[in-house]
Amino acid sequence: MELKEKILQRLEEACGAHVSGEELAEECGVSRNAVWKSVKALRAEGAKIDSVRNRGYALIEGSDALRAASVQKFLSRPYFLTVVKKTASTNDDVKNLAESGAPEWSVVLAEEQSAGRGRYRRLFDSPAGEGIYMSILLRPRLPASETLFLTACAAVAVCRAIEDVAKKYAEIKWVNDVFLGGKKVCGILTEASFNVESGGLAYAVVGIGINVKPRKFPKELEGIAGSVFGEGEYPPNGRARLASAVLERFRTGCEQLSERTFYGEYKRRSLVLGRQVKVLCGKLEERAEVLDLDENCFLKVRFADGSVRTLSAGEVRIML
Repeated sequence: MELKEKILQRLEEACGAHVSGEELAEECGVSRNAVWKSVKALRAEGAKIDSVRNRGYALIEGSDALRAASVQKFLSRPYFLTVVKKTASTNDDVKNLAESGAPEWSVVLAEEQSAGRGRYRRLFDSPAGEGIYMSILLRPRLPASETLFLTACAAVAVCRAIEDVAKKYAEIKWVNDVFLGGKKVCGILTEASFNVESGGLAYAVVGIGINVKPRKFPKELEGIAGSVFGEGEYPPNGRARLASAVLERFRTGCEQLSERTFYGEYKRRSLVLGRQVKVLCGKLEERAEVLDLDENCFLKVRFADGSVRTLSAGEVRIML
């Protein structure tokens, strides 16, 4: 752990009380000057740290900079957690970690993404300090055909985490979007590397992007995108608490993946069952009625000509 992380963790543990520079220096085995430089660097990264002569340093209530320590304190299990100020794509970062042999549950969280993406390489708007942009490395023993289960499990985990932290009921639009109040607040992108010999996964990267704080969205997203919290609702450490809740809920779901314990809730939270939708799958773009969601998380739809088809891939748009 870097000196900055050690100091921030110690200040968080102090719960707003001041800790002297001398005490921090002694605990970390460094000079007081090194402590001062680290505090200065933390402030530059967004941490709100108060300093009072003869009392030391204290983390100001409401400080919201994402740090590994600020997320880890809400976690009950160990993760290989990295938090970066800015990156192009957390999914790409985790894929690089996977190729270098990083362990399962390696996680990258970013304050900002410059090239965040969703399915079909659509841009995922990822402004600094406004959301959660997180990717998780998994090494599951799954056949390629069951990759969809990871996305479904993650969607359920996000819904449960939103309920835990924001006390709001979230719904899922097949296959990978989470909605609140009719607006998209989260997108999930699962990317996998396959083992040719076994036919299973070598690893999977599950990327989760959540709009957390209320903000003005780009014009093309107005009326479509929303945030978990409205004006005046955002709690202290809201992003850290929500990110940790997603990780814990998702990990529990992954441990039970073979039993598909997520399926019932995924179906119950479905935003599309019984609705008229436009099906987009390859060159197909046609209106249909959603009839069912089966145990494989495939969507059963009926087209205008009466034909029925089960969709394992593609997307749907809800018709108003």
